[in-house]
This record gives sequence, structure tokens and C-alpha cells, in this order.
Amino acid sequence: MQIMEFEIWRERHAGLVREAEEERLARLLRNGDRRRGTRGFWKAFLVVEGRVREPMVPLTLFRVRNFAGANAFTLLLYFALGGTLFFLPFDLIQVQGYSATAAGAAVVPVVVLIFLLSRHTGGLADRFGARFPLVLGPAIAAVGFVLFAVPGIGGSYWTTFFPATVVLGVGLAVLVPAVTTVALNSVETRHSGLASAINNAFAQVAGLLAVAALGVLMFNVFDGALDTRLAELDLSLAARAEIEAEKVELGAAQAPEDLDAQTDATVERAFDEAFLSGYRAVMLVAAAVAASAISAALLIEGKEPKQKPAQASKDTLAA
Repeated sequence: MQIMEFEIWRERHAGLVREAEEERLARLLRNGDRRRGTRGFWKAFLVVEGRVREPMVPLTLFRVRNFAGANAFTLLLYFALGGTLFFLPFDLIQVQGYSATAAGAAVVPVVVLIFLLSRHTGGLADRFGARFPLVLGPAIAAVGFVLFAVPGIGGSYWTTFFPATVVLGVGLAVLVPAVTTVALNSVETRHSGLASAINNAFAQVAGLLAVAALGVLMFNVFDGALDTRLAELDLSLAARAEIEAEKVELGAAQAPEDLDAQTDATVERAFDEAFLSGYRAVMLVAAAVAASAISAALLIEGKEPKQKPAQASKDTLAA
């Protein structure tokens, strides 16, 4: 009887805690201070998840070294990938002159290589340990991101962007099966679905952060590069004001209509070259972030390679 009363009291106490935290969060959100509201939300979330009997996201999962390492790895790698896949079509369409269909088809080799190679690269973790493909994969992918920064304006797809897509596809084919396997195998079987959802959430959040952070980088580099290229042109104040307003369009910016043909072509070229400068900065940062994912891979506990049958027999006889 006392045990039942204690359980009832504990459930009521947990309910009161949740209600108090929810009310505190509501007050923070109502006061119009977004930063405080956001901090309040996460504080309430962590408190509630840490106290309820069946939390939506058990915080204890992040105490598992391999699970935490896999999600840190995912955050870094997918930050680089999300930023690349967001800005690459702008370069292909606005600067290189690709159609929307051609720009989409340009990254098809990445998908094809992941599809064809994953069944073979998936065994690398079993043979050499999880750490090996999670170090090799980002290293290859980082080279791919660097190759995306190489092409200038114009040129054949097969000699400009195709090599980059191939290298990136190989890198992703090596690392994607390994990071998924580590994330799922690092937790209990009953939490495997939740582990997959959390890992996917980290990938989605990484893409959002990439667009926000790399977008700022892109605009700042584009702004500076464009000002440098237009500094020596004899443009009227009205034309410069129009160009300033067009900067938010990045590679799709249009030159003022009242310019002569030669100046118009020069300004349009300056827009393209300035965008290319920003795009290259984004690709190089993406490469650096992808390479930094190797540090997260080193947090993951390695696994001894499986012995060949003959070697295992010798070891057994020797024992």
C-alpha cells in the first residue's frame, strides 16, 4: 500500500514539475525576448527529459561515447554537405549558365556512387573497425569539396564539376554506412529507432546551420569582391545605388539598364566573378569542416579486425 502511495506521489510530483517548467517557458516566450525564450525552452526541455520516467529523448544516450561521437561526426559532415548542395546549384545556374534540370543532373553521380558502392564499403567497419571508414571517408569527401572550388567560369562539365562529384560520391559511400551502423549499434536494441531519428535530426540541423552560417560568409565575400572589381569603373551615383540594391541577388544580380554595352558587360562579369569568390570560400570552409569530422571519428571506439579462419585456428592451437 505504501509503495502504491509513493508511486502516486511521484507521478503527481513529476506532473507539477512539468507544469511549472511549461508555465515558466510560456512566460519567457510571452515577454518578447526571443533569446531568453529559446534558452528557457532548452532548459525546460532538458529538465523535463531528465526527470520523466519515459522521456522522448533519453539524455543518457549522449553519455554513450560512440553515440555522441557518431552524432558529432554527423553534425560536422552534414554541415559541409548541406552547405555545398545549397550553394552549388546557384553557381551552376546563375554563373555557369546551366538549366535547372542540368544543375540537378550534375550531382547524380554522387547518388549513383553511394548506391553502387555502399554494399561493398559497408563491410569496412566489420573488417577494420568503425574508426577506419569514418577517418577515410571524410578525408576523401574533403578533397571532393576542394575540387568543387576549382572550376572558374565556363568549361565542360566533365572536366570541371564531374571529377568533384565522383570524389565526393566515393567519400560519402565510405562513411555513410559506417556512421549509421555506429549510431544504431551503440545503443540498446529498444532504442535503435530513436537513435536513428536523433542521428537524422542532427543531419537536418547541420544543413540549417550551414545555410545560415555559410550564407553570411558568401554575402560578405561577394560584397567585398564586387566592391573591389567596381572601384575603378566610372559609374554614376545612381548606378552604384542600383548595384548596391542588387547585391542581395548575388549571382542573379542585374546591371543597371542605363549603362553602355561595354560597361554593362564589365559589371555583369564582376557580378559573376564576385559570386565565384564567395562560392569558393564556401567550398573551402566546407572542406575544412568535413576534414574536422575526423576528430569526431577519433572519439569512436575502434574495433579489432575480424581474424581470418586460418589465423583463428592457429591462435586456438597455440593456446
